[in-house]
Amino acid sequence: MSSTTPRTILCFGDSNTWGFDPASILDPFPRRHALDVRWTGLLATTLGPSHRVIEEGQNGRTTVHEDPFNLARNGSTYLPACLESHKPIDIVVMMLGTNDLKAVINAPPSEIATGAGVLARFILSSNAGPDNRPPLLLLVCPPAIGDLSHLPDLNAKIPDGYARSRALPRHYEALATTLGCHYLNSQEIITPSLTDGIHLEASEHRKLAGAIVEKIREM
Repeated sequence: MSSTTPRTILCFGDSNTWGFDPASILDPFPRRHALDVRWTGLLATTLGPSHRVIEEGQNGRTTVHEDPFNLARNGSTYLPACLESHKPIDIVVMMLGTNDLKAVINAPPSEIATGAGVLARFILSSNAGPDNRPPLLLLVCPPAIGDLSHLPDLNAKIPDGYARSRALPRHYEALATTLGCHYLNSQEIITPSLTDGIHLEASEHRKLAGAIVEKIREM
């Protein structure tokens, strides 16, 4: 690769990659944090012109599951075209799994990690990197779910989300070890908003961006 060619980083995730503003949880439609607030935007600013950061976050995106109430949310059906569209990609940062906790899917934590593994293996066996090689992968365990008791409708959609989400890190870490890819446990770094128990406030976006920048520099 030429020294003048920016390294491409693809951020593949759900609403916390899209930048959902928790203050909009009860609004008719979701609002997005500003670009300079979102962790992806901060990542781009910190790494500078030597890197190109691509945001591929989607509200409600799952790992490998169809959501009957939200069309086109299955990450496994979109990922192949996404990689092909943006290649060559140096690094994929993937943070998915929260939406697999929904009652409509009801996957246990071990199977959520298995779903993430399907996507991870596809990335690591693809030709989406420079010179038709696979890109590097940073697997990020998604944030924990907070207290949802003040939002009964949301609480019913993600039953026992508090405990089930906190079981994810050991499965994601085991997956990363098996695959030999880079790993980050976001639950050691960030906490969900008290407003909606799922999405990230600006302060947490800053923390996550800082941790991901450190991992990317290691990679």
